[in-house]
Amino acid sequence: MNAERCDVLVIGSGIGGLSLALKAARHGEVIVITKKDDSESNTQYAQGGIAAVFDARDSFARHQRDTLRCGAGLCDPAVVRQVVREGPERVRELAQLGVPFSRAARGFALGREGGHSRRRIVHATDFTGRAIEKALIDRVQRHPRVRVIEDALAVDLLLESRLRGRHAAHTRDTCWGAYVLDRTHGNIVPVTAKVTVLATGGCGKVYLYTTNPDVATGDGLAMAYRAGATLANLEFVQFHPTCLYHPQAKSFLLSEALRGEGAVLRTRDGRAFMSRYHPLADLAPRDVVARAIDREMKRAGEPFVYLDISHRPAAVVLRRFPNIAAQLRTYGFDLTREPIPVVPAAHYMCGGVKADLRGRTSLGGLLAVGETACTGLHGANRLASNSLLEAVVSAHHAAEEAGSRVRAAAAPPSVRPWSARGTRPPLETVLFDHNWDAVRRVMWDLVGIVRTDERLAVAARHLDLLLQESEQAFDTLRLSPDLVELRNIALVGSLIVRCARKRKESRGLHYNLDHPRPVARLAGRPTLVRRRGDT
Repeated sequence: MNAERCDVLVIGSGIGGLSLALKAARHGEVIVITKKDDSESNTQYAQGGIAAVFDARDSFARHQRDTLRCGAGLCDPAVVRQVVREGPERVRELAQLGVPFSRAARGFALGREGGHSRRRIVHATDFTGRAIEKALIDRVQRHPRVRVIEDALAVDLLLESRLRGRHAAHTRDTCWGAYVLDRTHGNIVPVTAKVTVLATGGCGKVYLYTTNPDVATGDGLAMAYRAGATLANLEFVQFHPTCLYHPQAKSFLLSEALRGEGAVLRTRDGRAFMSRYHPLADLAPRDVVARAIDREMKRAGEPFVYLDISHRPAAVVLRRFPNIAAQLRTYGFDLTREPIPVVPAAHYMCGGVKADLRGRTSLGGLLAVGETACTGLHGANRLASNSLLEAVVSAHHAAEEAGSRVRAAAAPPSVRPWSARGTRPPLETVLFDHNWDAVRRVMWDLVGIVRTDERLAVAARHLDLLLQESEQAFDTLRLSPDLVELRNIALVGSLIVRCARKRKESRGLHYNLDHPRPVARLAGRPTLVRRRGDT
């Protein structure tokens, strides 16, 4: 890989990044860099669908109300209103691009998931994310002004203050691209751009157990923080309630749509328990369901609970969930005839780089979309299937923002080659492996579904040490993908803990036994962190 120049640099290849790339290509040359192959992203693993109002018995007001209720007082109502109202148009655009959404007699087949008061989940059977990703990649690969560079890992953002060697504290810095590590050959090169877009997805790999793929190491969050951008609400990590419990299964979740179609959560002795925790029982919001499962597991000393849809007609289950059923068969389970063992796992980051729906961040030249961004839609808890919706709506507006910036921006300044002077190859990698495991174990044991002040304080001390060690290795050793990602997960874990310690209440996904109730004065107040101080 050689040094590159473009108008718009998109870091990440999920639904947000690819949607934006296609639309931004109207305004200039676009490069998309992706860590592995172009389809490896959280989008690829999204089984559920996109929430949008298509049913005559539904309404924008209902969808907005469901989103606000789930967000537990931290959603931005104006953002919720805009995203919900634009949803149907963006879904139709995806259909026109070739996404094979499931159809019913009068239009899209609509599923229902937890927290939704109506059927409004547009889906492509049970692997909607894969269908969307395939359609977008097909279009991107054929577009003459979009180029995808695979096996490329962004290391850090290119900042004007560092390029010019000066930056006054009262002036706003500007991003001009990123230094990128070629994973195949090991060289690091600058990719300069008039506009840089973070679409790197989430940070599930910060936790020991996650539904996310290996690429989800919080790279965008870490790079943005190091560059001085403002981040928000990182304490709100959503745990998917139903990840398959099996020693050979890696990050395989069982869609919330299963419960929308009648699946019931049961203890190992067969007792249904969700009605004790919420009026909606198995259709309760994810934070409630995850905490209920966690409590039942700890109460009984059991490693999992069961998800059971065997009481529904087998033909109905197989028609709606063919891919989940097929995957379960490879592990020896029959979805139509037996309950399936499940546990919660880290799934979605509701916080992120603080941005509006046009992707604008506090750093000049830098946009953020999708799970990497915190727009105010999700608040303290994401309503199921609102994530793909947010990604396509935000990508649509951010592409227009990128176009206006491309037309107005000057040429990027000259950039020095990456210098590895003074560094050496690592003598051994065992410390990387140890610290990788240590970060994820600390986060899982101490910063999980249920937290306490003492656990968070202990986690902060451990993570500060691990972060110091990763930064020292970054400064003294030749960079490898593992070292770059270790540095990022250590930082992101530390930032999650910092945000969690600041919020002295329980709200949405953040549940602290020492502060078990929400505090009225904290409603509508995000937790902000930035490199030069917190708010």
